[in-house]
Amino acid sequence: QVQLVESGGGLVQAGGSLRLSCVASRTITSINAMGWYRQAPGKQRELVATVTLGGNTNYADSVKGRFTISRDNAKNTVYLQMNSLKPEDTAVYYCNGKRVLLEYWGQGTQVTVSS
Repeated sequence: QVQLVESGGGLVQAGGSLRLSCVASRTITSINAMGWYRQAPGKQRELVATVTLGGNTNYADSVKGRFTISRDNAKNTVYLQMNSLKPEDTAVYYCNGKRVLLEYWGQGTQVTVSS
């Protein structure tokens, strides 16, 4: 079992930046896909970005060009750099790790962007 702990959320004005971190309790070198999802009030959880062991990344159209996902396997950590934040980015952001037959979720960190 792998525990994922997010940090870095908070309140920021529109146009500002935040950097989210997700630290895993064990090595993430056996987890191919690490990613970030978000869930706004009254909405379904949605994919924000993923990064594979090989470094391939995938982004939701709504965050392309503004958010950057990265992983540091030596530190068992995944990051999400969020720039040019918009009020519609307000949500709880969840870290996710996917293996072939297993999936892990963090508890989430709140990001609030004021206009």
